[in-house]
Amino acid sequence: MSRTNATSGPHWSLEIDADRVAWLTIDQPGASANALSRAVLEELAERLDELAKVPPRGLVIASGKAGFIAGADVREFGQVASADEAVPHIRAAHALFNRLEELPFPTVAAINGYCLGGGLELALACRYRVCVDDPKAVLGLPEVMLGIHPGFGGTVRAVRQVGVTAAMDMMLTGHNVRPDKALKLGLVDRVVPAGELRSAARAIALNPPAPRRPPLAQRFLSFGPVRGLVAPRIERQVARRAKREHYPAPYAIVDLWRRHGASPRTGYEAEAQSVARLVCTPTSRNLVRVFFLQERMKALGGRDAPKGGHMHIVGAGVMGGDIAAWSALRGFTVTLQDRTAQDLQPALERARAFFEKRSRVPGQAQENLSRLSADPAGHGVERADVVIEAIVEDAAAKRELYARLEPRMKSGAILATSTSSLMLEDLASGLADPGRLVGLHFFNPVAQMPLVEVIASDATNAATNASALAFARAIDKLPLPCRSAPGFLVNRVLMPYISEATLAAQEGVPFATLDRVATDFGMPTGHIKLSDTVGPSLASAPPADLEDRLILPMLNAAIAALRERVVSDADLVDAGVIFGTGFAPFRGGPLRYARERGTEVVVARLRELETRYGARFRPDPGWDAFAAGTL
Repeated sequence: MSRTNATSGPHWSLEIDADRVAWLTIDQPGASANALSRAVLEELAERLDELAKVPPRGLVIASGKAGFIAGADVREFGQVASADEAVPHIRAAHALFNRLEELPFPTVAAINGYCLGGGLELALACRYRVCVDDPKAVLGLPEVMLGIHPGFGGTVRAVRQVGVTAAMDMMLTGHNVRPDKALKLGLVDRVVPAGELRSAARAIALNPPAPRRPPLAQRFLSFGPVRGLVAPRIERQVARRAKREHYPAPYAIVDLWRRHGASPRTGYEAEAQSVARLVCTPTSRNLVRVFFLQERMKALGGRDAPKGGHMHIVGAGVMGGDIAAWSALRGFTVTLQDRTAQDLQPALERARAFFEKRSRVPGQAQENLSRLSADPAGHGVERADVVIEAIVEDAAAKRELYARLEPRMKSGAILATSTSSLMLEDLASGLADPGRLVGLHFFNPVAQMPLVEVIASDATNAATNASALAFARAIDKLPLPCRSAPGFLVNRVLMPYISEATLAAQEGVPFATLDRVATDFGMPTGHIKLSDTVGPSLASAPPADLEDRLILPMLNAAIAALRERVVSDADLVDAGVIFGTGFAPFRGGPLRYARERGTEVVVARLRELETRYGARFRPDPGWDAFAAGTL
């Protein structure tokens, strides 16, 4: 493609080809993904100034990276001190995107992969969108996951583009859509093979079709009287998933639509005021923190974690079978061993059902299943890069198994146990090379729980530990390095919570009341699982100290684990408990909650509970050092 002139800045380059199609390409230096920082937006304004002086026939906005734009720069969220400070920046972004939308020539977003948050809002400000047909390509508005909502005009433009139903689903859940669904929704105008993206975008810029609009029925939903009837129904659906006091952002989304519909005249300013308030709430601050904790855990596995390889698993029970299915789904060749072929059959049947449920294209389920094979004789041990033992929690049985496995394993292969309770030092005692044993503690259900505790004993060598962390990332899990200690981290913190709930139930506190107190704090349903037995109609008012009885022992155990350096620092304690137990993410983790509540207050309350209920509430000796910032 010949170019007649070009302008280049730190983030954006602008080129005009011989047919006077402008190509505006974002490629942030030193970053793996493009993000819309203030500097990026300011430079975009300069490029639009240039285009206004000599208008082209059309404009294509593209990316120089393997993906379009990942969203706003989340690092800048923490720099906002108040809502009043945030509003002018949001208004400036609105004005910029409005300028893009109002350009007098066709504008096309060439989406070459992920297009998320502010990136999709920028694409929606273009007149057309073309997306590659690629498994890695996703489009979405995930801001609600950070405790906010779209703030660059997305609450208005998304509804105008795809209608109320689809836009609300995207914004309220934060779920992404793939190119084929985006095309059906009208979110994109064309889906093309990767090699045809530029030519397809160029063709639209030169010969623009009529822009797509949502169906009339969807447009009807945005009429004022109809909004008043529909909005309460949407709010009731939101309330089933999240409490307003815990997660205000989805309620703010519904409220914006109820009051303004998809009106640019009033909707943009209302959006600016709303998102400015939300970004300063404790919920958003903590969810942003959780986002960065997740990024840190990903980095613990190494940026270049290997994809694929051979895994051998001994033990085809629920845990072993589900680890095998998940790993095969993530590209590993897996051999699964148990005593007989009959013992393996239930795991294979569960895996087939799992693959079929996850399949998006014809043949995908069979392709995944082809990577998982029954191996009752254990022939896969010799070629495996990772051997995972997932048999009964019996140390003698595990040691006997290792004695048979170790001589057959290839050099450099990882030997891992999936134990949830046994000490690695005891398990490794009979190995010729104790340094090759590591723990890989998965959580049930494997497909839903993102965390894997990677357990090292004093004998585990550094190379084995690094390989185990990389393996966890290779199967898209979040690795948490832990020292071999009773209960490791997650079970150690979770068990006091479950034990106290059991004791309270024995004292006569109704099961449904226990469940309600936990969920009112923000804990997920499912850990106590008591309300399934007794309906909520039987709940009486909870004792005044019940919430603290359930939650503060978790904080106390978290401090103990930190003091003993089961994990290296407080941030990783919070990350492990959030991703391993579902501890209320909007509270930022048990130790962040302790700091926000006040460590002195927490310790004083533990002493009160110790006086009333006994030594199980005695404050851990690590609290003083934690309060002083030396732990």
